[in-house]
Amino acid sequence: MAVLVTGGAGYIGSVTVRALLTSGEKVFVLDDLSTGRPETADLLSGAGFIKGDFADRRLLAELFDRESIDAVLHFAALTLVAESVERPLDYFRANVSKTLDLLEAMTSHRIPHFVFSSSAATFGIAEVIPIDEEHPQRPINPYGWSKKAVEDWLPQIRKVGGPAYIGLRYFNAAGASADGLLGEVHSPESHLIPNVLRAALDGSALPIYGTDYPTTDGTCERDFIHVEDLAAAHLLALQALRRGHQSGFYNLGNGQAHSIRHVVETARAVTGRDIKVVESARRPGDPPVLVASSARIKSDLGWLPKREALDLIIADAWRFACAPRR
Repeated sequence: MAVLVTGGAGYIGSVTVRALLTSGEKVFVLDDLSTGRPETADLLSGAGFIKGDFADRRLLAELFDRESIDAVLHFAALTLVAESVERPLDYFRANVSKTLDLLEAMTSHRIPHFVFSSSAATFGIAEVIPIDEEHPQRPINPYGWSKKAVEDWLPQIRKVGGPAYIGLRYFNAAGASADGLLGEVHSPESHLIPNVLRAALDGSALPIYGTDYPTTDGTCERDFIHVEDLAAAHLLALQALRRGHQSGFYNLGNGQAHSIRHVVETARAVTGRDIKVVESARRPGDPPVLVASSARIKSDLGWLPKREALDLIIADAWRFACAPRR
Protein backbone atom coordinates (compact mmCIF):
# COMPACT_ATOMS: atom_id res chain seq x y z
CA MET A 1 0.00 0.00 0.00
CA ALA A 2 1.04 3.58 -0.61
CA VAL A 3 -0.23 7.06 0.22
CA LEU A 4 -0.57 9.99 -2.15
CA VAL A 5 -0.13 13.41 -0.52
CA THR A 6 -1.34 16.37 -2.58
CA GLY A 7 0.37 19.61 -1.63
CA GLY A 8 3.06 17.60 0.12
CA ALA A 9 5.74 20.24 -0.51
CA GLY A 10 3.74 22.79 1.46
CA TYR A 11 3.82 23.63 5.14
CA ILE A 12 1.51 21.11 6.82
CA GLY A 13 1.80 18.63 3.98
CA SER A 14 5.58 18.34 4.24
CA VAL A 15 5.58 17.76 7.99
CA THR A 16 2.91 15.10 7.50
CA VAL A 17 4.90 13.45 4.71
CA ARG A 18 7.88 13.16 7.03
CA ALA A 19 5.66 11.64 9.74
CA LEU A 20 4.27 9.14 7.23
CA LEU A 21 7.76 8.13 6.12
CA THR A 22 8.90 7.76 9.72
CA SER A 23 5.96 5.44 10.37
CA GLY A 24 7.02 3.21 7.46
CA GLU A 25 4.53 4.33 4.80
CA LYS A 26 5.36 4.39 1.10
CA VAL A 27 4.59 7.96 0.06
CA PHE A 28 4.12 9.86 -3.18
CA VAL A 29 3.99 13.65 -3.16
CA LEU A 30 2.01 15.46 -5.85
CA ASP A 31 2.61 19.21 -5.90
CA ASP A 32 2.68 21.81 -8.67
CA LEU A 33 5.03 23.97 -6.54
CA SER A 34 2.83 27.03 -7.04
CA THR A 35 3.01 27.56 -3.28
CA GLY A 36 5.02 24.52 -2.17
CA ARG A 37 8.77 24.92 -2.21
CA PRO A 38 11.29 22.85 -4.25
CA GLU A 39 13.69 23.09 -1.30
CA THR A 40 11.07 21.44 0.89
CA ALA A 41 10.48 18.66 -1.63
CA ASP A 42 14.25 18.00 -1.63
CA LEU A 43 14.14 17.45 2.14
CA LEU A 44 11.53 14.69 1.90
CA SER A 45 13.99 11.90 1.25
CA GLY A 46 12.20 8.61 0.66
CA ALA A 47 9.05 10.06 -0.90
CA GLY A 48 8.41 9.86 -4.62
CA PHE A 49 7.92 13.39 -5.92
CA ILE A 50 5.69 14.23 -8.87
CA LYS A 51 5.39 17.80 -10.09
CA GLY A 52 1.87 18.31 -11.35
CA ASP A 53 -1.71 19.38 -10.80
CA PHE A 54 -3.75 17.28 -8.39
CA ALA A 55 -6.76 17.54 -10.75
CA ASP A 56 -4.86 16.31 -13.83
CA ARG A 57 -7.01 13.32 -14.81
CA ARG A 58 -4.37 11.69 -17.02
CA LEU A 59 -1.64 12.05 -14.42
CA LEU A 60 -3.90 10.65 -11.69
CA ALA A 61 -5.02 7.72 -13.85
CA GLU A 62 -1.42 6.79 -14.66
CA LEU A 63 -0.40 7.06 -11.01
CA PHE A 64 -3.39 5.12 -9.66
CA ASP A 65 -2.90 2.39 -12.30
CA ARG A 66 0.84 2.11 -11.70
CA GLU A 67 1.06 2.26 -7.89
CA SER A 68 -0.81 0.45 -5.12
CA ILE A 69 -2.22 3.65 -3.62
CA ASP A 70 -4.97 3.06 -1.07
CA ALA A 71 -5.28 6.57 0.39
CA VAL A 72 -5.03 10.23 -0.56
CA LEU A 73 -4.20 12.93 1.99
CA HIS A 74 -5.37 16.16 0.38
CA PHE A 75 -3.62 19.38 1.44
CA ALA A 76 -3.38 21.24 -1.87
CA ALA A 77 -5.55 24.37 -1.81
CA LEU A 78 -5.63 28.14 -1.88
CA THR A 79 -5.70 29.25 1.76
CA LEU A 80 -5.60 33.04 2.17
CA VAL A 81 -8.78 34.44 3.69
CA ALA A 82 -8.33 38.04 2.53
CA GLU A 83 -7.38 36.91 -0.96
CA SER A 84 -10.47 34.69 -1.11
CA VAL A 85 -12.64 37.75 -0.52
CA GLU A 86 -11.01 39.45 -3.51
CA ARG A 87 -10.91 36.35 -5.75
CA PRO A 88 -13.83 34.09 -4.80
CA LEU A 89 -14.08 32.36 -8.19
CA ASP A 90 -10.43 31.33 -8.04
CA TYR A 91 -11.05 29.78 -4.64
CA PHE A 92 -14.10 27.90 -5.89
CA ARG A 93 -12.17 26.49 -8.85
CA ALA A 94 -9.05 25.55 -6.90
CA ASN A 95 -10.61 24.28 -3.69
CA VAL A 96 -13.96 22.87 -4.83
CA SER A 97 -14.00 22.05 -8.55
CA LYS A 98 -10.52 20.57 -8.62
CA THR A 99 -11.08 18.61 -5.42
CA LEU A 100 -14.21 17.10 -7.00
CA ASP A 101 -12.06 16.13 -10.00
CA LEU A 102 -9.66 14.39 -7.64
CA LEU A 103 -12.51 12.59 -5.89
CA GLU A 104 -13.96 11.49 -9.23
CA ALA A 105 -10.60 10.00 -10.20
CA MET A 106 -10.36 8.26 -6.83
CA THR A 107 -13.87 6.87 -7.21
CA SER A 108 -13.29 5.54 -10.73
CA HIS A 109 -10.05 3.87 -9.61
CA ARG A 110 -11.58 2.61 -6.36
CA ILE A 111 -9.10 4.35 -4.07
CA PRO A 112 -10.78 3.66 -0.72
CA HIS A 113 -9.52 6.29 1.75
CA PHE A 114 -9.45 10.11 1.75
CA VAL A 115 -8.17 12.45 4.48
CA PHE A 116 -9.26 16.02 3.81
CA SER A 117 -7.56 19.17 5.03
CA SER A 118 -10.51 21.32 6.12
CA SER A 119 -10.63 24.42 8.30
CA ALA A 120 -12.19 26.17 11.26
CA ALA A 121 -13.15 28.82 8.71
CA THR A 122 -16.19 26.64 7.95
CA PHE A 123 -17.73 27.79 11.25
CA GLY A 124 -17.67 31.56 10.76
CA ILE A 125 -18.40 33.63 13.85
CA ALA A 126 -18.51 31.49 16.97
CA GLU A 127 -21.81 31.25 18.81
CA VAL A 128 -20.28 29.27 21.69
CA ILE A 129 -16.71 28.71 22.81
CA PRO A 130 -15.10 26.24 22.48
CA ILE A 131 -16.37 25.19 19.06
CA ASP A 132 -17.25 21.52 18.79
CA GLU A 133 -18.26 19.52 15.73
CA GLU A 134 -21.96 20.26 16.23
CA HIS A 135 -21.48 24.02 16.03
CA PRO A 136 -23.38 25.59 13.09
CA GLN A 137 -21.26 26.10 10.00
CA ARG A 138 -21.83 29.58 8.60
CA PRO A 139 -18.63 30.70 6.86
CA ILE A 140 -18.05 34.43 6.49
CA ASN A 141 -15.47 34.30 3.69
CA PRO A 142 -15.11 32.41 0.39
CA TYR A 143 -12.20 30.34 1.72
CA GLY A 144 -14.43 28.95 4.47
CA TRP A 145 -17.26 28.38 2.00
CA SER A 146 -14.93 26.46 -0.31
CA LYS A 147 -13.92 24.09 2.47
CA LYS A 148 -17.51 23.63 3.61
CA ALA A 149 -18.58 22.88 0.03
CA VAL A 150 -16.18 19.94 -0.13
CA GLU A 151 -17.38 18.75 3.28
CA ASP A 152 -20.95 18.86 1.97
CA TRP A 153 -20.08 16.85 -1.13
CA LEU A 154 -18.07 14.10 0.57
CA PRO A 155 -21.08 12.19 2.02
CA GLN A 156 -22.85 12.35 -1.35
CA ILE A 157 -19.81 10.98 -3.19
CA ARG A 158 -19.43 8.26 -0.58
CA LYS A 159 -22.97 7.08 -1.29
CA VAL A 160 -22.10 6.35 -4.91
CA GLY A 161 -18.90 4.40 -4.25
CA GLY A 162 -16.53 7.22 -3.36
CA PRO A 163 -13.85 6.91 -0.70
CA ALA A 164 -14.41 6.72 3.01
CA TYR A 165 -13.21 10.02 4.43
CA ILE A 166 -12.12 11.89 7.50
CA GLY A 167 -12.03 15.68 7.35
CA LEU A 168 -9.80 17.53 9.81
CA ARG A 169 -10.80 21.10 10.62
CA TYR A 170 -7.63 22.89 11.67
CA PHE A 171 -7.76 25.94 13.80
CA ASN A 172 -4.47 27.91 13.54
CA ALA A 173 -1.55 25.76 12.43
CA ALA A 174 1.77 27.07 13.74
CA GLY A 175 5.27 26.03 14.73
CA ALA A 176 7.82 24.03 12.76
CA SER A 177 9.53 20.67 12.83
CA ALA A 178 11.70 20.18 15.91
CA ASP A 179 14.88 20.05 13.80
CA GLY A 180 14.11 23.44 12.25
CA LEU A 181 14.12 22.13 8.67
CA LEU A 182 10.41 22.21 7.84
CA GLY A 183 8.26 25.23 8.57
CA GLU A 184 6.01 27.96 7.32
CA VAL A 185 6.96 29.99 4.25
CA HIS A 186 4.22 31.65 2.21
CA SER A 187 4.32 34.46 -0.32
CA PRO A 188 2.59 36.60 0.66
CA GLU A 189 2.66 35.55 4.29
CA SER A 190 -0.68 36.07 5.99
CA HIS A 191 -0.29 34.00 9.14
CA LEU A 192 0.34 35.72 12.42
CA ILE A 193 3.30 33.92 14.01
CA PRO A 194 5.66 33.98 11.00
CA ASN A 195 4.84 37.65 10.50
CA VAL A 196 5.55 38.37 14.16
CA LEU A 197 8.90 36.60 13.85
CA ARG A 198 9.76 38.43 10.64
CA ALA A 199 9.20 41.69 12.52
CA ALA A 200 11.54 40.38 15.22
CA LEU A 201 14.19 39.58 12.61
CA ASP A 202 14.11 42.67 10.43
CA GLY A 203 12.71 45.36 12.72
CA SER A 204 9.64 46.02 10.60
CA ALA A 205 6.34 46.89 12.25
CA LEU A 206 3.72 44.19 12.60
CA PRO A 207 0.22 45.32 11.62
CA ILE A 208 -2.52 44.40 14.07
CA TYR A 209 -5.74 44.27 12.10
CA GLY A 210 -8.52 45.43 14.39
CA THR A 211 -8.29 46.43 18.06
CA ASP A 212 -12.01 46.83 18.74
CA TYR A 213 -13.18 43.22 18.71
CA PRO A 214 -15.33 41.96 21.64
CA THR A 215 -12.37 40.10 23.18
CA THR A 216 -10.21 40.41 26.28
CA ASP A 217 -7.90 43.07 24.78
CA GLY A 218 -9.75 44.06 21.60
CA THR A 219 -7.65 41.94 19.23
CA CYS A 220 -8.67 38.67 17.59
CA GLU A 221 -8.21 35.50 19.63
CA ARG A 222 -7.03 32.27 18.05
CA ASP A 223 -6.32 28.68 19.00
CA PHE A 224 -2.82 27.71 17.83
CA ILE A 225 -1.97 24.07 17.15
CA HIS A 226 1.52 22.77 16.50
CA VAL A 227 2.09 21.47 12.98
CA GLU A 228 3.60 18.23 14.29
CA ASP A 229 0.45 17.59 16.33
CA LEU A 230 -1.54 18.15 13.14
CA ALA A 231 0.63 15.66 11.31
CA ALA A 232 0.04 13.09 14.05
CA ALA A 233 -3.72 13.56 13.64
CA HIS A 234 -3.45 12.79 9.93
CA LEU A 235 -1.67 9.52 10.64
CA LEU A 236 -4.34 8.55 13.14
CA ALA A 237 -7.06 9.42 10.62
CA LEU A 238 -5.41 7.28 7.95
CA GLN A 239 -5.01 4.35 10.31
CA ALA A 240 -8.61 4.67 11.48
CA LEU A 241 -9.95 4.60 7.92
CA ARG A 242 -7.91 1.49 7.16
CA ARG A 243 -9.50 -0.17 10.21
CA GLY A 244 -12.95 0.63 8.83
CA HIS A 245 -13.71 3.66 10.99
CA GLN A 246 -16.79 5.54 9.91
CA SER A 247 -16.45 8.68 7.84
CA GLY A 248 -16.77 12.05 9.54
CA PHE A 249 -15.17 15.32 10.59
CA TYR A 250 -13.02 16.36 13.54
CA ASN A 251 -11.91 19.69 14.98
CA LEU A 252 -8.22 20.14 15.77
CA GLY A 253 -6.99 22.74 18.23
CA ASN A 254 -5.62 23.08 21.74
CA GLY A 255 -8.70 24.70 23.27
CA GLN A 256 -6.77 27.81 24.34
CA ALA A 257 -7.52 31.37 23.22
CA HIS A 258 -4.48 33.57 22.54
CA SER A 259 -4.99 37.19 21.50
CA ILE A 260 -2.75 38.82 18.94
CA ARG A 261 -1.28 41.05 21.62
CA HIS A 262 -0.52 38.00 23.77
CA VAL A 263 1.20 36.28 20.84
CA VAL A 264 3.38 39.37 20.33
CA GLU A 265 4.32 39.51 24.03
CA THR A 266 5.16 35.79 24.05
CA ALA A 267 7.28 36.20 20.93
CA ARG A 268 9.17 39.06 22.58
CA ALA A 269 9.97 36.78 25.51
CA VAL A 270 11.00 33.83 23.29
CA THR A 271 13.16 35.83 20.87
CA GLY A 272 14.54 38.38 23.31
CA ARG A 273 13.81 41.09 20.74
CA ASP A 274 11.58 44.10 20.61
CA ILE A 275 8.71 43.72 18.17
CA LYS A 276 7.11 46.88 16.88
CA VAL A 277 3.41 46.92 16.09
CA VAL A 278 1.12 49.28 14.21
CA GLU A 279 -2.63 49.24 14.68
CA SER A 280 -4.71 48.95 11.52
CA ALA A 281 -8.36 48.54 10.57
CA ARG A 282 -10.05 45.17 10.66
CA ARG A 283 -9.60 42.86 7.69
CA PRO A 284 -12.73 41.54 5.98
CA GLY A 285 -13.51 37.92 6.79
CA ASP A 286 -11.81 37.73 10.20
CA PRO A 287 -14.02 36.30 13.00
CA PRO A 288 -13.29 37.67 16.50
CA VAL A 289 -12.65 34.33 18.25
CA LEU A 290 -11.87 30.81 17.07
CA VAL A 291 -11.18 28.20 19.76
CA ALA A 292 -11.64 24.46 19.30
CA SER A 293 -13.01 21.62 21.27
CA SER A 294 -10.99 18.57 20.19
CA ALA A 295 -12.64 16.19 22.64
CA ARG A 296 -14.13 14.04 19.88
CA ILE A 297 -10.89 13.19 18.08
CA LYS A 298 -9.20 12.54 21.39
CA SER A 299 -11.95 10.10 22.34
CA ASP A 300 -12.45 8.45 18.94
CA LEU A 301 -8.92 8.28 17.56
CA GLY A 302 -6.75 8.72 20.66
CA TRP A 303 -5.16 11.95 19.46
CA LEU A 304 -3.03 13.58 22.14
CA PRO A 305 -1.22 16.84 21.33
CA LYS A 306 2.34 16.97 22.64
CA ARG A 307 3.42 20.54 21.88
CA GLU A 308 0.56 22.68 23.17
CA ALA A 309 2.34 25.56 24.94
CA LEU A 310 2.39 28.80 22.96
CA ASP A 311 6.00 29.59 23.89
CA LEU A 312 7.10 26.17 22.61
CA ILE A 313 5.16 26.63 19.36
CA ILE A 314 6.79 30.04 18.85
CA ALA A 315 10.25 28.73 19.82
CA ASP A 316 10.05 26.02 17.13
CA ALA A 317 8.88 28.59 14.56
CA TRP A 318 11.72 30.92 15.63
CA ARG A 319 14.31 28.16 15.13
CA PHE A 320 13.01 27.68 11.60
CA ALA A 321 12.86 31.42 10.92
CA CYS A 322 16.51 31.83 11.96
CA ALA A 323 17.79 28.87 9.95
CA PRO A 324 19.76 29.69 6.78
CA ARG A 325 17.83 29.21 3.53
CA ARG A 326 19.23 27.86 0.32
